[in-house]
Amino acid sequence: MEIARAAAALFVRRGLRATRAEDIAQAAGIAPRTFYRYFASKEEAVAPLYAAGAQRWTQAVREAPASLGVLEALRYAVRETLTPGFGVSASAWEWVRTLIRLADTSPALRKVWAEVCQAEEGALAEILAHRLATYDNVSHPGPTSDPNLTRDPNPTRDPNPTRDPDPARDPDPAAPAPAPVPPRLRFAAAVAGAAIRVAVESWAATTEPPTGAGGPATLALHNLDALAHFTWEEAN
Repeated sequence: MEIARAAAALFVRRGLRATRAEDIAQAAGIAPRTFYRYFASKEEAVAPLYAAGAQRWTQAVREAPASLGVLEALRYAVRETLTPGFGVSASAWEWVRTLIRLADTSPALRKVWAEVCQAEEGALAEILAHRLATYDNVSHPGPTSDPNLTRDPNPTRDPNPTRDPDPARDPDPAAPAPAPVPPRLRFAAAVAGAAIRVAVESWAATTEPPTGAGGPATLALHNLDALAHFTWEEAN
């Protein structure tokens, strides 16, 4: 993550075009060959920061109170993670604004951002499936629950690619493949992920503060209204 932070700081201060991979390596205190061991380009160096933000939101969905329905869990996660003061300071949100704006002007950086969003969309679909099964089991216990939806999703993408593998977190190569997520939940996860992504991108394109009516949390909550009439109980 130190490499990612060094890259972000240089991108914010100097701009993307004026920053070389060698500059990032020097700022991070590593050799250029070490940099290229983990990243193919300077743009990829900030992927761990993009991923950390996305994972913070999906993790909040998973940790939302079990009594909440799926849509309310999504809204809960928005309030917990897109509001300054809940894990991310207002000054850090200004960094987010700059990095998102850079992604809008650089095809290479936009590709990194899109790949992170797509990966987290898949993780969110698994989390929604798990939450829906848990909520249904609490509300309507019985043998009709789908056993394919009760597994622990446990997302394994690591925002710090420089760490050594941790057997406690990394998947076992011999473990069985995850059960497929129902198509309707994949659709719901895609809509929810887009609701958050578009909210953050829309806010970043403005000069609005990260709080208030024009902030990312307010915009995301409004976007999530697209799922207000989604029939969750038929999603499995």
